[in-house]
Parts: sequence; structure tokens; C-alpha cells
Amino acid sequence: MGASTSYRTAWRSRTIAALVASVASIAYVQCGGDKSPTPTQPTVPPPTTVLPIPAPTPTPSPSPPQIFVGAGDIGWNSNGGGQEQTAKLIDGTGGTVFTTGDNAYLDGSARNYSDWYNPSWGRFRDRTRPVPGNHEYDTDHSMAGYFGYFGTAAGAFPGYYSHELGDWHAIALNSSIDVTGGSPQAVWLRGDLATHPSKCTIAYWHFPLFTSGPNGNQPQMRAIWQILYDNNVDVIVNGHDHLYERFAPQAPDGFPDPVRGIREFIVGTGGALLYEIVTNMPNSERRIAGVHAVGPRLRLAVHPGLRRAVRCRTRDMPLSDVTRSAGLAPGPAVKPSSRDRPRKPGRSAPTPRRRARAIPC
Repeated sequence: MGASTSYRTAWRSRTIAALVASVASIAYVQCGGDKSPTPTQPTVPPPTTVLPIPAPTPTPSPSPPQIFVGAGDIGWNSNGGGQEQTAKLIDGTGGTVFTTGDNAYLDGSARNYSDWYNPSWGRFRDRTRPVPGNHEYDTDHSMAGYFGYFGTAAGAFPGYYSHELGDWHAIALNSSIDVTGGSPQAVWLRGDLATHPSKCTIAYWHFPLFTSGPNGNQPQMRAIWQILYDNNVDVIVNGHDHLYERFAPQAPDGFPDPVRGIREFIVGTGGALLYEIVTNMPNSERRIAGVHAVGPRLRLAVHPGLRRAVRCRTRDMPLSDVTRSAGLAPGPAVKPSSRDRPRKPGRSAPTPRRRARAIPC
């Protein structure tokens, strides 16, 4: 009896222990221990579309250097003029031809253009971008002879416009009308420059602000110079004095400025009677009198990535070299007459008086 009781007690203890162990195991799995969720298959991400790496935008290469060749004071009204000599120089030169005014003497009439300009420089009319001088006004204030000859190439009346020369921007102005800082021409000029802020720029007209010739400096052009200087224009080309001159870069007040100054050329050597040098102006680098020739024969190039003074480069063939290569002889130098003096802005051109003898202008 006692053995049987002991056996039952032992069996009961083993059963309870086994039961407790099972409950503990279930509690461990459901309520504690490893709390990780039931493992699942890894999620495979959707395939990624690989976009091609865009090629870098190539820097546009600059256009080839442009040739800009010409002169002012061209069609002299006698057989003693040098316009045919200068035209022969242009015959062998490509590019765009410019004039700096007083293109047909003495009064810029349609007959003057027909008789004294067209037989020589007329063969370049389809590639010429002109400007007027004071003598274009001597027939009437509408410049009918000038606009009638050049047509749309001269822009719209009253004769200022701009055009492109490869990577260069060219501005053609009329110095015989109002050129004050608030004039319509000055307002147009500021707007034109604002639309071409980074381009190398050349401007050309008739009356020079600085000159070593007998007509002297033309201070009425200082306001235009200031606008061009403020907008980093590179080169100015003028006529009026019948000689060649090249200035070092300078500011509108005449002080040298090699960093952002403007280089000025005077090329009143297209065919009219020639003038003498009367003074050596400050900053004047080269002066040539007594020579009919074209100049400057500018080679306008752009060099990207360089500061503007280096990027906007011009190369000029001096007139002495051009003349020597063409075998031209220097002509006589004379003094200008009073008819070459500019009128005040806004005044109408006077009625020309006919003279028996041609007067140099």
C-alpha cells in the first residue's frame, strides 16, 4: 500500500512538471523570448531604369575672324581724288566694307554719288555698311542722295543702326544730328548696347572726339563716348580729318585706360584732298598724313575665356604698309575749309553755295 501510494505520487509529480514545461514553452513562443516575426521571403525591388548621362554641352567655337575695312571722306569731286586708288586696295580684301561719312563731295547729292562715288567704291555697294557725314546734309536735310544710293544698307532715317560681324557687334551712328546724352539717338544706343552686353563691339561715325588733325577735337561727341565707355565698347572708327590716326585705349576724358578704355581710329583717307597733322594729341600712337588709303583694315577676332581686353582683339594694317604694298604715292596735304566745321545739333543744313573752285572739306 505504501509503495503504491509512493508510485502514484511520483507519477503525478512527473505529469505536473511536464505540463508546466509545455505551458512555459508555449508562453515563451507567444509572449516573450524571440519577438521576431515569422520570416518571409525578401522583397525584390523593382528594376531601376538607368538614364544615360547627358553629354556636356560643347562650348560653341568662335566664328572666324571678320574683316572690316573702309575709310571716310571718299568721292572727291574732281579727277584729282584718290577714291580709285583706295578702291583698288579693297578689291583684294574680303569682308564687310564701311564708310565713315562724307562719302560723295561736295554735297552728298544723288549726282555726286553717281559721278564721284559709284565709279570706284560703288563696286562694293552690296557689302558696304555706311554712315553719313556733314556733307550728306548739304543738299537737303533728308539725306536723299545718301539713302537713295545705299538703300536699306544705311538703316532707317535718320541714319543710325547696328549689325553683326561674326561674333562682333557693330554700331553705326550719325554724328551730324543731336548727340547729347538725352537725344533719341543716345536713348536708342543704350538700348542696343543693353541687348548685346557680352559681345565685342565696334562703333563708327564721322566726327572724332580726339584728333591731331586741323579740325580739332569734337567735344559734342563726349556724351556718346561716355555711353560706349560705360558699356565696354572696344573700338571706335571716325573720319572728318583727312588723315590716318590710331589712339591707345583711353577714357572719354582723354586719360589713358589700358584696362577698359576704347581705341579710336581716324580714317578720313578714302579719296578727298588730304590734311596735315597740326598737333600730336595725348595717347596718339600713330599718325600718317598725305596718303590715300583704306584703314584700319581691322581683323576682328574673339578669344573665348579671356578677359575682354584680350578676348576682343583687333589687328590693324597701318596705312604706310598698305600704301607701300600697293605702290601708292603720298598726296599733298592741305588745310580744311570752314565748310568742314560741324553744325550745332538740331540745326538744318544750310543751302550750299556753288563755287567755281573745289574747296577741301
